[in-house]
Amino acid sequence: MKKVVKFGGSSLADARQFEKAGEIIKSDPDRSYVVPSAPGKRFEGDTKVTDMLLEAYRIAAEGSDPHRQLMAIKDRYQEIIDQLNLSIRLDEDFDQIEESLKKEPSLDFAASRGEQLNGKLMANYLGYCFIEPAENIFFDQDGFLDMNKTERVLGKSLAGVEKAVIPGFYGCGFDGRVKTFSRGGSDVTGSVVAAVAGADVYENWTDVSGFMVADPRIIHNPVSIDTLTYRELRELSYMGASVLHEDAIFPVRSKGIPINIKNTNAPDAEGTWIVESTARKPQFTITGIAGKKGFCAVSITKDLMNSEIGFGRKVLQSFEDNGISFEHMPSGIDTMTIVVHEDEFLHKEQAVVSEIHRLTRPDQVEIESDLALIAVVGRGMKSMRGTAGRIFSALAHAHINVRMMDQGSSELNIIIGVANEDFEGAIKAIYDIFVTINL
Repeated sequence: MKKVVKFGGSSLADARQFEKAGEIIKSDPDRSYVVPSAPGKRFEGDTKVTDMLLEAYRIAAEGSDPHRQLMAIKDRYQEIIDQLNLSIRLDEDFDQIEESLKKEPSLDFAASRGEQLNGKLMANYLGYCFIEPAENIFFDQDGFLDMNKTERVLGKSLAGVEKAVIPGFYGCGFDGRVKTFSRGGSDVTGSVVAAVAGADVYENWTDVSGFMVADPRIIHNPVSIDTLTYRELRELSYMGASVLHEDAIFPVRSKGIPINIKNTNAPDAEGTWIVESTARKPQFTITGIAGKKGFCAVSITKDLMNSEIGFGRKVLQSFEDNGISFEHMPSGIDTMTIVVHEDEFLHKEQAVVSEIHRLTRPDQVEIESDLALIAVVGRGMKSMRGTAGRIFSALAHAHINVRMMDQGSSELNIIIGVANEDFEGAIKAIYDIFVTINL
């Protein structure tokens, strides 16, 4: 069996965490490839190394000297080196980083150095081979992962290398310069390495024991999820569940490789398994609840719109022409509602409304703001009658008004719209009706 293990920044914040991660890796000889993030916060109020690097970039981009900021970052790494008695020095690395920032400041280059330096430390600590992502992971001209080229080049680098460290978060852009994934992109690197290496399991180590049914900031000590499917994960991640980067499933899904979310502080815990499909029945009707605040709904009313060919396309064109993407589109016979992010829409709302009137000649356009969306997700809902009814009953009992409801044809999720101020209360009510009463 071959495993790829990715460690988040909270799992590599200091020397003690480094040792703990090292023990986890060495405890299982199948853990062949390691993908580290940059050091995270060591304590409450601390600053992540990536944020320190971004500040160094800002200083350099403004024409000032980033030396002091870089030396503070160097001290963070030196502390780990000294406490672990590593045989590595980073003087030359920091000289090169400083020279590069002064000569031609690059945001992606600066942001990626945390992972690169941590990768070098991890490789030295474990005695593993170090593989440079900027020479093995590639992006296309549109800024997306070029999986074909990456498989070809990284595959050659991994061939014959039994143990290796590949830093997360970055690769080589189409222009040949360092390019990063979006924040949290080390998860994606781990997935890419797992897919290219043909791993049996992709272990993603963080500071929590997998996914919870609901946000622990809203629900005290929520139940954890044992198993969820890629599709369920996509729905939950899209609506704000942030344990794993939402793009991390694509490389491994195409190869049928499961992801296991594990807790560095509780390594014996099973964590959450993310799989393509499973015969395991979920513990509850629902798998998880996630949501976001800050949406608004644009409702277009016109008699007989259902018989007007191209009406929906024209409405959506009004948003597209103004650079606004939509989230959901519930509709009726004479009404069509477009749900969008409020912060994207507000400064363009009148332009959008004017274009809707020009293209579709509606009877009325109404805008409803301060909307929160909650996704109730679960493969078990398909075989269980009355799920939507139980949701509405729970919300009514909590005196929460439902302002919108949208259910996908797959019956995998139900989207509920409520007022921003009712967001937390709605999640608590839904959690109680499906989980608490069944414990």
